[in-house]
Amino acid sequence: MSNLIAWIIRAVPFGTIIMYGAMGEILTEKSGNLNLGVPGIMYLGGFAGFASAFYYENNAAAPNAFVCVLLSFVCCVAASMLGGLIYSFLTITLRANQNVTGLALTTFGMGIANFFGVFILNGKSYTAAPLANSAYAHKIPFLSGLGVVGQTVFGYGFLVYGAIVLAVALHIFLNRTRAGLNLRAVGENPATADAAGISVTRYKYLATCIGAGISGIGGMYYVLDYNSGIWATTGQIEALGWLAVALVIFTTWRPLNAIWGAYLFGMLYWLYQFLPSLLGFTVASYVTDLIQMVPYVVTIVVLIISSLHRKKENQPPAHLGLAYFREER
Repeated sequence: MSNLIAWIIRAVPFGTIIMYGAMGEILTEKSGNLNLGVPGIMYLGGFAGFASAFYYENNAAAPNAFVCVLLSFVCCVAASMLGGLIYSFLTITLRANQNVTGLALTTFGMGIANFFGVFILNGKSYTAAPLANSAYAHKIPFLSGLGVVGQTVFGYGFLVYGAIVLAVALHIFLNRTRAGLNLRAVGENPATADAAGISVTRYKYLATCIGAGISGIGGMYYVLDYNSGIWATTGQIEALGWLAVALVIFTTWRPLNAIWGAYLFGMLYWLYQFLPSLLGFTVASYVTDLIQMVPYVVTIVVLIISSLHRKKENQPPAHLGLAYFREER
């Protein structure tokens, strides 16, 4: 029982990281833009959030936790949206290839974050923002101490619950509001949407930039909460970014599915660590490597099944990844 609880406690924060990345990409792809720069955007958001919190904590005479959270959150979203704006300008205005641009953005985001991270590390192996970490990781008072339920349900920072609320809000926006329906129309058939008086360019820009801002929160959550407020130039954020992209396909572009899908991915990812205790014997190292592939394998299976059934609601937006030329309308 204790191993199961530990497994859940490990999986939920991990799932939250990729849930933010996936929700941002779902919003982006609903507009018809395929942004493979999610890992780079998560890097930008994670670094911007950490750097602002770090400098505030080390330069303010009496740093305040609320100001630290507000500053890091604003900087994270701003940096991530800037990455989304760069992608939007290249793919929407200049009509560059979306796949190539997204991959370039991933490399750019990683490079920028690691380059400026060198100045913060200043020869150290890592450095931390403890005040920001304590604020983001602060558990719900009283409820988190209610035994097993408190640990597994209420024992997390506020961004975990914010991700769930955001998924519900995004579902309502896409399915119950005029703006959401217009956005989906742009992703399905931009020429028809344009003829109906919907500004295709505006919707694409807004969806891509806001989606990038949401994805960036996942990177910030990784650094300031999941990784104990420590910045280290590792490739973990990139791996999580690709998992977020895989989660978009797994959820069949539905925000509500991202909730349970992200937690399932989290449990599958950490299965290799808890499998020996569940089975009662040690697992060979090559087997653990195979187990870590499970989330990607599951995504491929879902993609095959949805392709075979060809249900409209399980398919990506019809104009996904394609540039819109108004002159051809």
